[in-house]
Amino acid sequence: MMVKQLIRLQPKMVRRGPLALINREHPLRQPIHSGYLEPVQDIPLASTEEKQMRLERTCLRQLDALLAACGGKERIGIVSGYRTRMEQQRIYDRSYVENGPIFTASYVARPGESEHQTGLAVDVGELNAGVDYICPSFPDHGVYKEFRRRAAEHGFIQRYQEGKEHLTHIACEPWHFRYVGIPHAVIMEQYGMCLEEYTEYMRQFTPEGPHLFKKYKNHLIEMYVVEIGEEDKEIAIRTEPGVRVEISGNNVNGCVVTIYHGCQGSSGASEAGHGTSLVSGMEQAIR
Repeated sequence: MMVKQLIRLQPKMVRRGPLALINREHPLRQPIHSGYLEPVQDIPLASTEEKQMRLERTCLRQLDALLAACGGKERIGIVSGYRTRMEQQRIYDRSYVENGPIFTASYVARPGESEHQTGLAVDVGELNAGVDYICPSFPDHGVYKEFRRRAAEHGFIQRYQEGKEHLTHIACEPWHFRYVGIPHAVIMEQYGMCLEEYTEYMRQFTPEGPHLFKKYKNHLIEMYVVEIGEEDKEIAIRTEPGVRVEISGNNVNGCVVTIYHGCQGSSGASEAGHGTSLVSGMEQAIR
């Protein structure tokens, strides 16, 4: 049995969510509400630079699960989490004085352009004395490599990768991970896309046009972008009862709709794919 969910999308929703692109061209336009942040309690800290370490609650939960999965809780700690605009300004100004403009432009985002202000970004590093707060050590072997290998399956991407500097305007940072959710992190990892590329890639999938499908574990996941202007927009989603739907703004032009269909079959789900088989749609979209 199919049911119809009516979801009202508001312009302010474009600016928030795990898929919100934050960079020089698309600055943070709406600070995260403090109610979405939780203090870090069960994960060791690799730095005491920040007086109160906090992360967005889902990001924190998934980070804890990732550290448990890779066996990293005794070797990996959090160096930096959520920062206010004032804190980001202080870090930027201090680095500018101590390290100069070139280094600072490469490794420290300007206030309003930092993912750390969303609570969805975390810098991790080795648990040892003398950690570098701006560029912490995060090797590519042992438990650190395992952390990186398992990151996508817990919804994380290494946000700033080598070879993507012309898009991100930030140098390669092996220690900086961003929570974007599943399956988005898995797709980005599989195809070597940074968030800038993925945001642009997703724009081709619209409510009326083709949708993107990804089979992952026990779900077949459907995704598309709804463009939103200055007025509310209502969308109707036909799904089986109990199907989970997530909405995230992209901070560019609209919201990404992610529908987690079960994999028991594709009989009812074909309507959500506008008459196209879910499996064939996935093959066409992701090939």
